Amino acid sequence: MPAVKRGGTVAVTGAAGFIGGWAVRRLLERGYRVRACVRNVDDDRRTGFLKAMPGYASGRLTLHAADLDTPGCFDPIFAGCHGVLHISHVSSYDDHAYVRRTCDHIIASINKSATVARVVVTSSIAAVISEVDISELERRPVCYEDRYPDEQNPKRTPERGQGYSMGKVIAERAFAEAAEANGTWDSITCCPADNVGPIQSAHQKDMGPWQHIIEGMLTGKYFQTGAYRPWIVVDVRDDADCHVGLLESIKVKNGERYIAWSTETRKVEDICASIDRLLPELRHAAPEVTDPFPDRIKAREAELRKVWAGIELRNDRMLSVVPITFRPMDESIRDCVESLISVAGVTVQRRANDA
Repeated sequence: MPAVKRGGTVAVTGAAGFIGGWAVRRLLERGYRVRACVRNVDDDRRTGFLKAMPGYASGRLTLHAADLDTPGCFDPIFAGCHGVLHISHVSSYDDHAYVRRTCDHIIASINKSATVARVVVTSSIAAVISEVDISELERRPVCYEDRYPDEQNPKRTPERGQGYSMGKVIAERAFAEAAEANGTWDSITCCPADNVGPIQSAHQKDMGPWQHIIEGMLTGKYFQTGAYRPWIVVDVRDDADCHVGLLESIKVKNGERYIAWSTETRKVEDICASIDRLLPELRHAAPEVTDPFPDRIKAREAELRKVWAGIELRNDRMLSVVPITFRPMDESIRDCVESLISVAGVTVQRRANDA
């Protein structure tokens, strides 16, 4: 299907979110007309930053109420659109029948529009690397788009913490299969890494784990991340650029997926240490990391860190179809910290002798 041309009309689901808000801004900067889908248009705590964008004042950006769980809610929004960035999360990924029903009614609205040519579906690196058996990362350590978690493992279940990864794969396939069956639009998947970077609205500090963890570091408390996994990052602004780039690219095909990540990694304790290194003016009192894992997991810490250190992250495919230069992680951390303070009013715990 043809790429979406600049100046066209694009709908963004999850527009009030961390990634969605930046996608809206990037689309406006590229000259698009944007229909931002939010749960409650009148909730200025979540939508005020969208209404403050210049495109809203001119009418090039419009806000639309849409409850993701309501079939048909996107019918009037998608009508006349040329593209859709489907970034919004469902309320649960553990109920896979529900995930599929939600996909089906969004797909029905796309088909009904008869104008949408391309949909970019937001998935996750969890759909690439989330293994119930971590030793699978040793057997298949190269993490790129054709890698899927071991779906034959009988322990890969929502009860084992795999619901999110499984739900994302279900959604990827549902949209790609529907697009192929329809034949008038294509579906491209974007699999973002851990999004770090500046928030645009105070509520966004709680809408993603990574900025919320950095908030905790600033205020004096933070926790070791899952199974000693390092942060595998993408700047949220670069993620938004990848989404828009996939909408515009003439090099992509239906059903393909692309990973949005810089390939940088960093341990959680090093993230915290980076705050004082990057912004010594804050005089940040870095707290000790809290390790909530049971003893049996703590005993495997060295082994788990070694497994994660041995993976190879690849972003060749994204670089080949989207003109993107990924920001260094230091810039993402710095800008995240400054936005948490300036936008969300987070109070920094400072060293006692510097207070």
